[in-house]
Amino acid sequence: MSVLTPSPSIPRHGLFYRLTRNKVGVAGFIIVGGIIAMTLIAPLLLDTSVPGDAQNTWSGPSAQHWLGTDNAGKDVLHQVLLGGGTVLFVGMTAAAITTIIAVVFGALAAYLRGPVDSFLLQATDIVMTVPQIVLLAVLGSFFQLTSPTVLAILIGCLSWPILMRSIRAQVLSLKEREFVEAAKLLDLGTARVVFAEIVPNMAGYILINFIIAVTNAIYALVGMYVLGLAPLAGANWGIMIRKAWTYGAMSLPEGTLFMMAPVAMIALLQLGLIMLTRSLEEVFNPRLAEG
Repeated sequence: MSVLTPSPSIPRHGLFYRLTRNKVGVAGFIIVGGIIAMTLIAPLLLDTSVPGDAQNTWSGPSAQHWLGTDNAGKDVLHQVLLGGGTVLFVGMTAAAITTIIAVVFGALAAYLRGPVDSFLLQATDIVMTVPQIVLLAVLGSFFQLTSPTVLAILIGCLSWPILMRSIRAQVLSLKEREFVEAAKLLDLGTARVVFAEIVPNMAGYILINFIIAVTNAIYALVGMYVLGLAPLAGANWGIMIRKAWTYGAMSLPEGTLFMMAPVAMIALLQLGLIMLTRSLEEVFNPRLAEG
């Protein structure tokens, strides 16, 4: 943060105390940390090809298969443990793209105003009015969306307009503050004033919205698989749900766990992400930290 930025009040407690002060937030960190650890460790310990057993399809829970098997005799627990990597990668990458675009466009639009503001707002309106499901269906018919990176870029480039408008509103408020006026008088230049003086003052707001963008990106990714807009290549929780739907797992008592296990993992991850924002608010909101 620049020297022109007003010094925040000195907190009575350290960062670790404020991160762990809210029990709900701590539980969120534990849940998300556990799922991330699982996605990193599982590929090192398990066979990533997930071998099937044609003689043991749609079997229920047993000592050998704790969550049963799917239509190809593949172990459900094995797939659950390996299935979070792509979901987390796409969610976080897409959220990073969304946040960067929204912060850059929103901050510049609010600070410069005039034609730049009008142009960026018009671009925002256009992106918001494009039916994303139809666009994704068209792109899916022309391109093979097999790469998680391509999926993340696609989701990230379509998800920034709402956050851009929120960032713009925040910057419109901050640009009237004294430290911004001082930076202008020193002729520090637009880039430095915006990205070194104004944006750091929104760090907490941006970080919490990044977490929310992760949850939205994960929902978008799973939705693409369920609707058949992305090919069923690889193994992740979204593909498991699509296969469960395709092969009628919900009509088979033995297929219930194959259907519900990835749904439960996605719900648990989303819950953890939302819960950990409680601790982030404690860190970045001085009034909550001192309360």
